[in-house]
Amino acid sequence: MSTIKATLGATDYAVAISAGSHNLAVDEPVDRGGGGTAPTPFDHVLAGLAACTAITLRMYGARKGWELGTIHAEVELHRAGKELSVARRLRFGAPLGEAEIARLAEIAERTPVTLALKQGMPIRTEIVPSLPDETAAELDERLDEALEESFPASDPVSVSPRGSE
Repeated sequence: MSTIKATLGATDYAVAISAGSHNLAVDEPVDRGGGGTAPTPFDHVLAGLAACTAITLRMYGARKGWELGTIHAEVELHRAGKELSVARRLRFGAPLGEAEIARLAEIAERTPVTLALKQGMPIRTEIVPSLPDETAAELDERLDEALEESFPASDPVSVSPRGSE
């Protein structure tokens, strides 16, 4: 697993993330004081869950020799007071039998990210000596790179519209 590094400069809530050789951006919505320029921290958590679900199901289907077609994993965060829950909906582009669907639902409940979120994990926080601050221009450049890498101009607006497959 790679080490994830987050840097928050002078722009409120616009965070540059480096994940190995990849750059990502995180921000809060405008109504929460951010610029709304990138997914929120919870969006990234949910994206990890959705991606892990799709990848795990593809691996399992391949191992079983099942044609699953396009896998759609949609996750949604729900809040009730201090309680959080996630609704996950899965769709497959290929026709599947009842036994395959039941087994894939069981596997979805045991993906690595699903288990980590359900079980929780200890987090140890340590304050370490400070590093020299990046200049505003350096941080802006890293944020621009992260946004470009996360949302290339060539990406279609939607690659899986509701109701397809």
